[in-house]
This record gives sequence, structure tokens and C-alpha cells, in this order.
Amino acid sequence: MYARRVMEARKSTIIASLAVVLDVCLIIIFWTKIKKGRTLFALIAVCVAFIVVVFVWIVIRYSNLDYRRRLSMKRRIVLEGKELRQEYSFLRKVAGMPRRFKYEELVTATHDFSNLIGRGSSASVFKGELEDGTKVAVKRIEETSERGEREFRSEVCAIANTQHINLVRLLGFCLVPNTDSRFLVYEFVHNGSLNQWIFPKLNGDIEMGLVEEKCLPWKSRYQVAIDVGKALAYLHHQCRQKVVHLDVKPENILLDEQFCAQVADFGLSKLMAKDQSRIISRIRGTKGYLAPEWLIGRGVSEKSDVYSYGMVLMELVGGRRNTKREGQKWTYFPKIVADKIVEGKIMEVVDQRLMDSHDGSVPSEKEVKALTYVGLWCVQEEPKLRPSMARVVDMLEGRLPIEKPPETDMVIVDMLGDRDKDLYPQPCATEPTLATACNKQQLQPPPPLTSVYSLTESTVSIR
Repeated sequence: MYARRVMEARKSTIIASLAVVLDVCLIIIFWTKIKKGRTLFALIAVCVAFIVVVFVWIVIRYSNLDYRRRLSMKRRIVLEGKELRQEYSFLRKVAGMPRRFKYEELVTATHDFSNLIGRGSSASVFKGELEDGTKVAVKRIEETSERGEREFRSEVCAIANTQHINLVRLLGFCLVPNTDSRFLVYEFVHNGSLNQWIFPKLNGDIEMGLVEEKCLPWKSRYQVAIDVGKALAYLHHQCRQKVVHLDVKPENILLDEQFCAQVADFGLSKLMAKDQSRIISRIRGTKGYLAPEWLIGRGVSEKSDVYSYGMVLMELVGGRRNTKREGQKWTYFPKIVADKIVEGKIMEVVDQRLMDSHDGSVPSEKEVKALTYVGLWCVQEEPKLRPSMARVVDMLEGRLPIEKPPETDMVIVDMLGDRDKDLYPQPCATEPTLATACNKQQLQPPPPLTSVYSLTESTVSIR
């Protein structure tokens, strides 16, 4: 349409130009051939008038065309922009492509960051809603050091090209020019993190109404184990580059409205080549879920995630932290589970709230053995003895038999032998070892577990 109008305008210009040239020629001819007199002046007047009329017509025509052209251009830009946004929004939803948000969009979505749902040492999380009605959790990374930049890039790079139902969806990110402000926009997950559903609350807090007691049914716990296993198997075996999460724990496992699990927080994750066996990492994960090889500086691999996953399985079964202080000593739940298996009393390790359940969801011994056996395989001290996550999923879904796990040294148990020793050694200035670390511990109780964010309106903690 626009091209046709341009062609018409060019034709009008050419015709008008020819008319002017013709008039000039006629004037010259009449001037030379006809005697001077009234007739000549009349003819000249007519020609001049005609030229003026044509010139005015050209100016008006051109001005009108230029106006319509500019108006059409504006409408076309607006229409194309709207169509482009709709198309990009559609592609983002279909393909999971993260987009770059404008800072003003996030301000509007979160009502000027007024709905805080979690805060930590390096980030805060705000609940918001985009223009299309999508509920989001906006993570504002407040760490301005190299660590904050590293975590931001790790999280975007690791999850940007991943598409799996059991991975939290990264909708986009935002970088504010000339500032250190960095934002990650996630899909909001309604039921919060797993730790809120498996660990008992303090009775005093419940009586005062500060918290609500939640207990995830056994069927859902078993499904969570499978969901998380599938997510890690996807990251380890099905991505173009192997993704090692390095911070698998209940706080980083989110539950949607149907209690399907989604693995979140890739701030510590690493990308590895398919043929790469391990990488050296000085980044500290969460105490209680770190594989022994990470503690002693031997490097990390996907088997480090397998170890952390095994620790989560234990907590799913027992409804308690794997390390727990009871009286004057610390207890290590995987060791308790291993002993009960030998004694043939495996059902004694199950969360008592599940055993007292009246909704018919009491766990079966077969499923309890499945989770505990797989969990003990995953927490073997030697990485090569741990199964791959693909094999773990096959075992939990019944496609592979689950053999009885071998006994393992469980160095953590030795570290817990003396109540005056810290539960976990701190990294030394030189290359650390468990032995030297234990000898240098101070007489103090271990610090609380470091958590990461949970995209929920309830209590959320962030690394």
C-alpha cells in the first residue's frame, strides 16, 4: 500500500514537471513568433497562471502524501511493535526463552518492590505480576562484589537454555545501566520450598500462630524424590553442556500447586563439557550437603550433586535434618539409617508424623527401603561408587533392581564423635584435608544451615 502511494506521487511529480517545461516552451515560441500585443500578454498570463496552479497542486499533493506517509509509518511501527511483543511473548512461553526486562517493568510488576517475600545476605526476593497476569518472583542480587556477578552469570547461563518440567522457569533478567543492580525474574511457585513441608515446626511457634504446621504426605514425598532425580538427570546427561548444580537441598526444591517438585537456584552451578570428569571449585555450598571430595579440595563433579541428593532423600524419609543435636551429642541420620537396615528395623527411621497419619498414606516398607537404599548408595564416600542420576531414576521407578548398599566409612560420624568439635571443618589457607581441619576446630557449636531463596509468600531465606 505504501509503495503504491509512493509510485503515484512520483508519477504526479513527473507529469507536473513536464507541464511546466511545456508551458515554458510555449511561452518561448509565442514570444518569438507572435508580435507584441495584447494577445501575447494574455497568453503569457494564462501560461503563468497555469504554472502557478500546477505548482500549488504539486505542493499540496506532496505535503498531503508526506503527512500520510509519516502517519502510516507511525501506525506501522506501533502495529509491528505490538505484533513483535505478542510474538516474542508467545515464543518465550513456548520455548522458554528468557527475555531482558526493563527496570521500569519490574518496578510496576512489584509495586516499586514493596512485596518482599524473602531476604538474605546477598539477595532479596519480591513477588510481582506482569502485564499478562503472570505471577513472578523477582530476585534482586544485592551482592556487588565479584561473587554477586559470578552468581548472576552462573544462574543465567545454567538455566537459560534448559527446559524441563522439574526446573524452575527463568522468565528473564534485568541489568540496570551504570549500576550494580541485577535482577532475575522467575515464575512464582505457590507452595514454597520443600523444607517447609518436611521439617517439624517448633510447638511454641505453632501455638502462637507464628507458623503453620505442614506435613507432606508420603506419596508426595516419594514423587518429589523422583521429580528431583529427573531434573538432575536432565542437567547431567541431556543438556548440551553438563550442568552441575552444586547446591541441592530442601530449600532449593520448590513445590507447585500440585506438589510437583522444581529445582531452583543455580547461583553456584557450573557448566562442564560432556567428557569432563571434574572441576576444581573454591565456592562454598551449604554445610550438611557437601560431598567429602568437595570438602577436601579434590574437585567437584555431577557425583557431588548425587551426594547432596542422597542427603535430601534421607531427610524426606526421616522428616529431620541429617545432622541433629540431641542432648550432649550430635547424631548423623544416614548412620542411623544404615544401622537400622542391619537390624531389620528400617520402619523406625520414618517420620513419626507419617506413621500416625489417618489419611491412609502410611508409607510401605518397600518404598521406604527404596528411598533409604538409594540414599545410602548416593552418599557413599567414594564418588565412583555413587550411581548416576539416570540410574537413580530408573531404580526409584522400578526399572532397575535396588541392591543393598555397602557399608561406607562416613567420615562425618568420626567428626561428630566429640561434642566439642565443630560439625564441619572450615576451609584452611592451604589445601585442606579432613584430618587437619578437624585438628584445628574451635570449641563452638556449628553454625546454622545457610539457605537460599524459596519463591513463596511464606518464610523465604536466601543465600
